[in-house]
Formats: sequence, structure tokens, C-alpha cells
Amino acid sequence: MQTSAVPDLAHTHARPVHWLATAAAMAAVVAAAGLLQPRAATASQPGPRTNSGTAVAAAPAPDPAAVELPLQCGSVKPLVTERASGDLDGDGNPETVVAARCDAGSGTPPSGVYVLAGARGAGPRVVATLVEPAQKLSVGDFAVRDGAITATLLGYSSPDVPSCCPDVREKVKWQWQGGKFVRSAQNSAAGA
Repeated sequence: MQTSAVPDLAHTHARPVHWLATAAAMAAVVAAAGLLQPRAATASQPGPRTNSGTAVAAAPAPDPAAVELPLQCGSVKPLVTERASGDLDGDGNPETVVAARCDAGSGTPPSGVYVLAGARGAGPRVVATLVEPAQKLSVGDFAVRDGAITATLLGYSSPDVPSCCPDVREKVKWQWQGGKFVRSAQNSAAGA
């Protein structure tokens, strides 16, 4: 056996205290990794940051005029009947919620409710549809407050009810939870 030309170093022999120190360090790393979790999902991208990591001022709320809403209106134009803005997903940037319908001359065409968010460098886009026009509902008492969307949805109890005069009223609320908008009923009343 050949002897080493390097002197015998104390740190090359593992002793129980070394194993305990290594185990404690590994436990600290695992605990720190458990505390550092990714941020919750949001409807839009997080706000821009400067090189120093500080947040840049929030972008303005998306303009509905800059978005093509998913309405099938034929020869008439879509009409935004209600509009409200606020930070719905907690990312520091406002979203815009619109109620829109086809601009028919008479009657009560069904509405759609859409959430618009700004896209970095690409302009606003529709990120969620809360009410489809196919549901044949109209929208009243529309607001965005404290990160929630509230509206009164007007509908019909039967096909015999004239389209001018909805007879069912439902107050609803949408909130961003678990990466999506969750709808809850506030109360319902027929014969409004």
C-alpha cells in the first residue's frame, strides 16, 4: 500500500457530528423550499418590473372598443351596454368586465358578459365568458367592487313570455377562485 503525500486532514474522516450537521442543513433547505411557493394563478400576466425588482405602475384597464367580442350579430354591430373595471385576480392590474349584446332596434336581445385583460405588447383580449348569449339572458344592475363582479340577470320563465318583458330575475356574483371565475347566486326571484 502506498502512503499519501498529502497530510491526513481531519475533515476527510466523517464523524457523527458531521452527519448531524449535514442532516440539519438538508432539513433547513427542505423547510425553506416548502415555504417558498409559486404565486397563485391570475387571469392576466403579472405586472412588469424594473431591473431593481420594483413594480411598475399598473396598466390602464382594457378598452372594450379595442377587442372583438365573441358575439354573432350578423349585419348589426355589437353594443356594450355595461362596463366596469377593477383588479379581479389580485395581480395589481385592472380587468374590464363588459355586458354586450347585438344592437337590434327593438326587443331585448340576449347579452353576453365578458372579462377583458391586457396582454403585454398585444393589446386587450377576452379571457373569460361569464354569460353566453345562448342562455337568453339580459343584464342589469352591473358592478365591479372589492374584486367581485355582481349583476342582475333577467330571463324568462317560459317561451310564452314576450321577449320585451323578462319575468325572472337572479342576482349573481363572480369571484376569481382557484384560477377561474366562480359564480354564486345572491338570491332569486320570479315575477319581478
